[in-house]
Amino acid sequence: MPPVQWQPSRSSPQVPWPVPRLGTALKRGLLCQCPACGKRALFNGYLRVVRECSACGAPLGSARADDAPPYFTILIVGHIVVPLMLVVEKSSAPSLMAMSLIFLPLTLVLTLGLLRPVKGATVGAMVTFGMIQRDADNAPN
Repeated sequence: MPPVQWQPSRSSPQVPWPVPRLGTALKRGLLCQCPACGKRALFNGYLRVVRECSACGAPLGSARADDAPPYFTILIVGHIVVPLMLVVEKSSAPSLMAMSLIFLPLTLVLTLGLLRPVKGATVGAMVTFGMIQRDADNAPN
């Protein structure tokens, strides 16, 4: 009789809320909707994630995005602003004051405008990858 070898389970644990595909969850998150069902709002403030979706019951408040959304936002904004600054500098060589008056507000508006959708997309990815769970001990207050 051959020895029995342990094999990891390929099935994911059953969760009582819908788990969408990654693309769907990212899209819903970018639109600031519940990544699991898309029927309710993801945020109840500027960046505060709702504790639980009232439509599907997904415990979105337990998704700990932490520093990922600001990091991704800085990465995106940097890739937009820095090339624009280089193009403007090469084409017309404006003064330092003019560059500051153009690009500081642009950076601020892009950062504040993208932070919420990027956090929504991050929470959406976390829902898809099973990084949220219904556990009273881990739920943030």
